[in-house]
Amino acid sequence: MKEPEKIYNTAVEATLEVIGGKWKTVILFHLTFDKKRNNEFRSLIPAITQKMLTQQLRELEEEGVILRIPYNQVPPKVEYELTEYGWSLKQILHLMCRWGDSHIERKYEGRAAVLANPKLEAANNS
Repeated sequence: MKEPEKIYNTAVEATLEVIGGKWKTVILFHLTFDKKRNNEFRSLIPAITQKMLTQQLRELEEEGVILRIPYNQVPPKVEYELTEYGWSLKQILHLMCRWGDSHIERKYEGRAAVLANPKLEAANNS
């Protein structure tokens, strides 16, 4: 059965319906660098619980922005990557990162945020 058509007051609502929430944008941002496995997400996003990570990945997969790639091997291996549709979010995700950097500097009076991952720093400069 087809979902009833939703009415949005602004296109931002539609965007936030897909990428909104505390973790989805962070997950997507990390996927703009390369495929990731579950344990990599847990290292990159230590505050996320396994249950929440699984839920967010499933929702992103349902929206068609990420692809779950299971490998038929022992031990089991699963990777996640952006779909072609998901890649259309790269620019906005990196702009959000740069804005966040500026916000952190402004909020903390010029003290630069310490980034643990050099890839994140590279994204801020792109």
